Amino acid sequence: MSIGRAAPSLLAGVCAGAFARARRLTWRPLLMLAAPLAAQQPLSSAPPPPSQPAVESYLFALDLSASLPHIVGTARVRFDAPLAVDTVRLDLHATMRVAGAWTGCGDDRVPAPWVHRDHVLRIAIVAAAREARCVHVAYSGAPRDGLIISADTAGRWSAFGDNFPNRARFWLPTQDHPSRKAWVSFVVTAPAGWSVVANGALVGTQDTADGRVTTTWRTERPIPTYGMVIAAGPLTKFGLGETACGFAEDGGCVPQAVWTAPEQTRWLPGAFAQAGRIVEFFAQLVGAYPYEKLGHVQSRTRYGGMENPSAIFYFDQGFRRTGGIDEGLIAHETAHQWFGNAVTEREWAHLWLSEGFATFFAALWTQHARGDSAYARELAQMREAVLKADVVTRRAVIDSVEADPNRLLNENSYSKGGLVLAMLREELGDSAFLRGIRRYVTAHRHGTAMTDDLRRAMEGASGRSLGWFFDQWLRKPGWAELRTEWAWDAATKRATLLVEQGERFGAYELLLPIEVETARGERLRASIRLDARASQAILLDHPFDAAPVAVRCAPDHRLLATCRAK
Repeated sequence: MSIGRAAPSLLAGVCAGAFARARRLTWRPLLMLAAPLAAQQPLSSAPPPPSQPAVESYLFALDLSASLPHIVGTARVRFDAPLAVDTVRLDLHATMRVAGAWTGCGDDRVPAPWVHRDHVLRIAIVAAAREARCVHVAYSGAPRDGLIISADTAGRWSAFGDNFPNRARFWLPTQDHPSRKAWVSFVVTAPAGWSVVANGALVGTQDTADGRVTTTWRTERPIPTYGMVIAAGPLTKFGLGETACGFAEDGGCVPQAVWTAPEQTRWLPGAFAQAGRIVEFFAQLVGAYPYEKLGHVQSRTRYGGMENPSAIFYFDQGFRRTGGIDEGLIAHETAHQWFGNAVTEREWAHLWLSEGFATFFAALWTQHARGDSAYARELAQMREAVLKADVVTRRAVIDSVEADPNRLLNENSYSKGGLVLAMLREELGDSAFLRGIRRYVTAHRHGTAMTDDLRRAMEGASGRSLGWFFDQWLRKPGWAELRTEWAWDAATKRATLLVEQGERFGAYELLLPIEVETARGERLRASIRLDARASQAILLDHPFDAAPVAVRCAPDHRLLATCRAK
């Protein structure tokens, strides 16, 4: 918080707690790839054509036991309106072999003509089926990606969904874009002795005639396709109990559990002991937890963590290292349950609404758990990462030029996005900032949003126009580059700070923290307003008995700026 702001800190008073440790910011940017992204076949990241009806819900029935890694699947895709189109398009990779397609939601299903080409399944809707709202697809194959089926070092087979950003199509026929959220049910038949975990709530299990088990999970809220996943294998469940009671959407508790390889349970709960308090803290800040449960799963994700709604997947080796999964990673992925999952970026260019928020809210958890100094260290680490990143000098955070969503997983989306929120907090004060966040989440919960939706929420909460703030920090590359000197007027006993802004990234409007050191060793701090001008002189309000020894800018490193004396 800047000197001179009278508003008390809401964050400090939300709930008590003093535990955890500082989070290193190197774990989350998605650098833990199983294979180079360049080796993957390019896939379209464009949304479905506007003429395509939106999916209301999916039901996927999957047989994992036929002959691993081969799967057999059927999908029922229910749309939110009758199919008044000539053709329905679904994303489905060519490695999946389509056996048939039908229209109709129940027993009235009739075969439909289909063509599967260029990773798109096109189902013709004949005139007689225009009032139908469902299509069914039967398919099979060995997924090349998306569903990771493999054996571990002990020879145990398992299957893990790993869809981000647009890899659901490798094993599920979907409208594979974050703008098209839907409810989902998974009905998974797998060998006896396997655990099956998926999004939503467990509906039930049923033994099959051939000695296997069918498990059904169903969501009650729409989720993006990149988070529609299953985990199936010899996993052991470690229950964390009913947590964050009173903070679920229905007013009840949030059941949590950890699923790991059997030998890893001896390390539990570890940092997961704080999972309930993390959910409660975030819910108190921004609103009720949005899903039926929260699962934490040891998986084969290519990422350090993947925030699948209600079923977070963590990288396998994280459970096999000393200390296991750390608290910062849990906080980051848990924050995504609100930011990215419940409120989803409608276009990939606005990915920072997911990753920047999760980075910042994990830092808020650190502040809550370990205090202001730990929070300041995290912001300083974010700032250092931004200043070292070449992509920040070339691209804006909202990057509508980049067509590959994977390339948006960079310091712009994570560290700069997180710092932008930290600076907005400083700009508005805690009260207005949190009111704006709550407005944003409430207005777009279980839907999609763009950056301008966040801006409008913040403007409504603060009563201020903030277009200048969002434009300079999110719509142009770089950061503020300041050069300063100061002058002393002995007659008035006042100091003037002279500031020039560099040409490389242009001029910024800033709330600039400064520190004045006096001859008596005093250090006085304040925040001054800089206009977006190439040069300016600011008369400091505070009178001094003698000339200051030094005037320094941005001493706490919370501002995304460099500052050097002339």
